[in-house]
Amino acid sequence: MKFRNPVISGFHPDPSVCRVGEDYYLVTSTFEYFPGVPVFHSRDLVHWRQIGFCLTRESQLPLGNAKCSGGIFAPTIRHHDGLFYMTTTNVSHGGNFFVTASDPAGEWSEPTWVSQAGIDPSFLFDDDGKVYYASTGTGGGIWQSEIDVATGKLLVEPRLIWPGTGGLYPEGPHLYHIDGTYYMMNAEGGTEYGHMEVIARSSSPWGPFEPCPHNPILTHRNRIHEIQATGHADLIQAHDGTWWLVFLAIRNRGGWFHHLGRETFLAPVSWTDARWPVVNPSTGVPKRDSLRLGSPGSGLTLTPAERVNRTGAIEIEMDAECLPPHPWQEEPARDDFDVTRLRLSWNFLRNPRSADWSLTERPGWLRLAGSAASIDDLDSPAFVGRRQQHFECRTRSLVDFRPNVEGEEAGLTALANATHHYEIAIAMRSGRRCVIVHRRIGDLEAVVAEEPLADGPVTLQIQAEALKYTFSYAQGDRPMRVLAAGMTRHLSSEVASGFTGVYLGVYVTGHGKPSTTCADFDWFEYRPL
Repeated sequence: MKFRNPVISGFHPDPSVCRVGEDYYLVTSTFEYFPGVPVFHSRDLVHWRQIGFCLTRESQLPLGNAKCSGGIFAPTIRHHDGLFYMTTTNVSHGGNFFVTASDPAGEWSEPTWVSQAGIDPSFLFDDDGKVYYASTGTGGGIWQSEIDVATGKLLVEPRLIWPGTGGLYPEGPHLYHIDGTYYMMNAEGGTEYGHMEVIARSSSPWGPFEPCPHNPILTHRNRIHEIQATGHADLIQAHDGTWWLVFLAIRNRGGWFHHLGRETFLAPVSWTDARWPVVNPSTGVPKRDSLRLGSPGSGLTLTPAERVNRTGAIEIEMDAECLPPHPWQEEPARDDFDVTRLRLSWNFLRNPRSADWSLTERPGWLRLAGSAASIDDLDSPAFVGRRQQHFECRTRSLVDFRPNVEGEEAGLTALANATHHYEIAIAMRSGRRCVIVHRRIGDLEAVVAEEPLADGPVTLQIQAEALKYTFSYAQGDRPMRVLAAGMTRHLSSEVASGFTGVYLGVYVTGHGKPSTTCADFDWFEYRPL
């Protein structure tokens, strides 16, 4: 059978997964976006649907003044004795904590804080009732404590249990207890082009840990391929006994540029006779693993080509013995804002102000009330956005906005972060209502197109291709008119930096002053092309 990667496209990094019976639940990082930590459900590990968020209240997720790519780092989800546990790090406010829920769709509890330094925390609920808590630590390497999950208190102080294999930034640790052996798996090399996943094992949860002889078990660091930066993985055994790995990776376009963010990928796993995991075994795995290839005294060395072939090579289309397919109904391309709650695909920047948005003040429309904050600010602008999940897609919205003073502006944005974004918007310019295209790339920004508008609502559109965005508008029954374009690479992490991906959304701002008029959006359409 075949399946396609990524299994969750767009900005969905640092996946972690758990199983309850024949149901699978997965979470990913969200950084400065709110609500935090989406929860996905699957019956086959390939098809996923979002069912909720772990962090839906400001008391769980304070993001005031969080920097771009601050906020929530890599989460871990586990299930134990009828409860789901999600632990993560708020790098902007408070550190490591966990929340619990009996229903993964929510509501989740208030945070229980854990006084352990570092990031990327993870649980192991062991067979004897002990709970181990691993994370990065001061000075590098993987640190671990034992905690009381009723209170979050440390029962054993954190200590270094494994320095890793020598790669940069050992992170994303997960400890597993499999057939009497403890496996420590973590990422190294940084979440970029040197990214890789490594594993070690021990008879004790505290080590010493023996590294796998064919580490890294997953990497594309020596492979010229559109998929890069593979790593930050979590291991899961399916209900049919097969093993799988979820992990992040990026897809490049136009050279070494990626703008959709780090996405969630899937690969099958097998085990060698020596009980080491092998990712995507169809790519040519070590058959002489018991000889400990490349180890001192083995008399065997690996050429660069052999070493590449012996790591987990990942493809867009994968061959695997999959679980029976269980696809979900697709979300409609068009959101008519006819209900009183936003779809789960929508996010805010940092903690939203309740006065800045409404689905009830003008029924059937999303109303945004402009504040002084703009997308340029490390603040909470009147913005609602969703991830760009396809290289080729079209976003459009019907906007009713009548600016009264200079500086008032509302429209659509393609947003990487506060210093890298494009807009097509309705604005007041020199006393007249206009449609504009604005580009900001670092400290360079300009209105690159401007045309006067007649009275009435305006349809604004951003059409995405792999290498460019095209900005258009129309009024009434007139055809769409192209105003300008912008290169996607300027919104990539290689240019904009950071850990997130592009959002497509709607906004209104007074650019330093509260806007005197609201912007109403009748509908919003996101359609893959």
